[in-house]
Amino acid sequence: MSAHPNGYIKPELMACCGAREIKNHHVVIVGTGFPAMSANIAKHTHAPDAILMQESGVVDARPKRPALSVGDPCLNPGAAMVGNLLDIMGMFLQAGWVDVGFLSGSQVDKFGNINTTAIGDYEHPKTRLPGSGGANPIGSLAKKTLIIALHDKRRLAERVDFITTPGYIDGNGARERWGLPANTGPECIITNKAILRFDKTTGEACLESYHPGHSIDEIRENTPWDLKILENVHETEPPTERELEVIRKILDPHRMISIYEKRGYV
Repeated sequence: MSAHPNGYIKPELMACCGAREIKNHHVVIVGTGFPAMSANIAKHTHAPDAILMQESGVVDARPKRPALSVGDPCLNPGAAMVGNLLDIMGMFLQAGWVDVGFLSGSQVDKFGNINTTAIGDYEHPKTRLPGSGGANPIGSLAKKTLIIALHDKRRLAERVDFITTPGYIDGNGARERWGLPANTGPECIITNKAILRFDKTTGEACLESYHPGHSIDEIRENTPWDLKILENVHETEPPTERELEVIRKILDPHRMISIYEKRGYV
């Protein structure tokens, strides 16, 4: 594992960045990996009353290890509710109760649109991808979404080849024109190099912070659109001692998060 000078690895930093977006009493739909880690860091630090729910139907899970899937049996013991997909996606998400959803995709563009359908032409794609799952309703109906992505010109795009999950579509006001609820949409893209925050007046992702060890110039070189820089751009705050303690002693004592380094999150 390639640790930074104060001892953390990049996936831990990214998980902490996600956690800081969650406020107390937020209702959060999480999956596995970064989303679950982020949400549980928040719950063990600054947001103890956040309500976490899995797409599979589990509410307020308290697993003893990181879940391997949304249907992992480790999520069930001690949970406040074990329901089903319809409970979460219908009773909570479609009713407007979900504050935060986590998403990722094979392509993410400057408006926060996500492609998990096809790379290249839809009829004759270079690569056929697995599709939406629950990402489209989460991206459409959650009050805000947090996107996890690798920061390179393969995963980021000026425009995705296919919109599986809508972000701001083609700019400010487009979501409402397409009938999506007002005041919803992507909040930020958390990458292995930076945090890109969406400008709500343009719907475009802009650079808010660069992770330690990276620079503004490097990030712009690895972004396939003319990346705007926010006025308050700054270096991302590293994980705190308490955040690292929660990850390493409570949530992930076997260091399963390090698998993300092998997947390029360095």
